[in-house]
Amino acid sequence: MVDEDSHIFSDLALSRRLEKAEAQGNLEFVETRARAFPDSGARWLKVAGAYAMFDGAESPLTQTFGLGLFETAVSADLERIEEFFRECGAPVYHEVSPLADAALLPLLNERGYQPFEFTSVMFRTLRPGVYLAGQRNEGISVRLVNVDEHELWAQTAARGWSELTELSVFMHELSLVSAKREDALSFLAVLDGLPIATGALSICEGVALLAGASTIPEGRRQGAQLALLDARLRYAAERGCDIAMMCAQPGSASQRNAERQGFLIAYTRIKWRLP
Repeated sequence: MVDEDSHIFSDLALSRRLEKAEAQGNLEFVETRARAFPDSGARWLKVAGAYAMFDGAESPLTQTFGLGLFETAVSADLERIEEFFRECGAPVYHEVSPLADAALLPLLNERGYQPFEFTSVMFRTLRPGVYLAGQRNEGISVRLVNVDEHELWAQTAARGWSELTELSVFMHELSLVSAKREDALSFLAVLDGLPIATGALSICEGVALLAGASTIPEGRRQGAQLALLDARLRYAAERGCDIAMMCAQPGSASQRNAERQGFLIAYTRIKWRLP
């Protein structure tokens, strides 16, 4: 546990911790998908310290995590990863930390990869008794869902995306798989007896990964996500986590809200694709 006066620098060691936590959480998701939906073909492969994951051709988890961060990747490694995605019938994506081995960028350029997306990777330190700024809505309660409430959690999460009707089935299935993960920590916010928002938590070697934030349209602007964030951070700190992490689109409302709660931008990842 990091003490109150300590400082964590945004360096290679931190990037390795954060990227490993996200990779581990997504690996558990892919394995859960494979068990719940055997016909999905969901699987993963580890090459040169990087995790290549297939969760369906359209899934945001179908990409690599940690490429060039834990081991130096050479052309033969990329060929193996590319063949893995080709066999799965999926595009080839790598999301790369700026702290990865400098030799990776010219290698990606040589193989024709193109950068197309940025992600802010954010973190904050944790300790027991963590306190978040902001006005609390005392009418909102937050709890972990039970094993018989996976469908309830998934439906609530999917309703948060109901404006995007073309994604409704996809988001419901994604949320249901997330809730069914073996070590899933799925939090539900309830107002006046009605579920209004969701949040998920994964823990890996002292890092608390926050994801799964969704609020139904009629439940917004009432403090549900602040309550969920507070509950998850407290839960993680009580279990020995010294860092919390989350990812956001650069400059987004999600990033600003996280910064208001003490999160710092550790670095900005670049996502690469092979045309």
